Amino acid sequence: MALPLVVLSGCQAALPYQAAPASTYASEPFPVRLVNRDRFDPSMRPAHVPNTTGAAAGTIVVDTSAKHLYLVESKDSAMRYGIAVGKSGYGWKGTATVGRMAKWPPWYPTDDMKQTTPGLPDRIAPGAQNPLGARALYLYKDGRDTYYRIHGTSEPWTIGTEASSGCIRMFNEDVIALYDKVSPGAKVIVR
Repeated sequence: MALPLVVLSGCQAALPYQAAPASTYASEPFPVRLVNRDRFDPSMRPAHVPNTTGAAAGTIVVDTSAKHLYLVESKDSAMRYGIAVGKSGYGWKGTATVGRMAKWPPWYPTDDMKQTTPGLPDRIAPGAQNPLGARALYLYKDGRDTYYRIHGTSEPWTIGTEASSGCIRMFNEDVIALYDKVSPGAKVIVR
């Protein structure tokens, strides 16, 4: 009985999100390694929160400073996820749309990435060690690929940090949940 009182007494409090059990991912073609969320700041856990973004339902809003991604559910509520963002000098901000979506995509490093990291292959096959993880949402602007993505990660310890080459990283189980709730054409605002 205490839970309803807590929810009513603090409308700014985040409602905890119950993580899916490992069996939820049994049909995935590659292992989805569940993360011990206790090792991360509690704000990196998925949570239903009040919609303070000002964006319409269906919009994805990325707050790079707070390292949170919000999927706006209604004018009053949003789902918040912890993320990793671009390292200093690699961040991107702006408005885009989800141009396409992929499950367990291969990764093709850019020429800049290959220059920075000699020996990096031209392609990394889908799988548990692929840097894009379990899902990828490809961000487009004016009908063209920006080469920025919202994607899973093979490096979950980076969530809550500035670690990427500009993409938005999520825990694999979180990006799977997000993927199932959005469609191509969804608006994405990166602040």
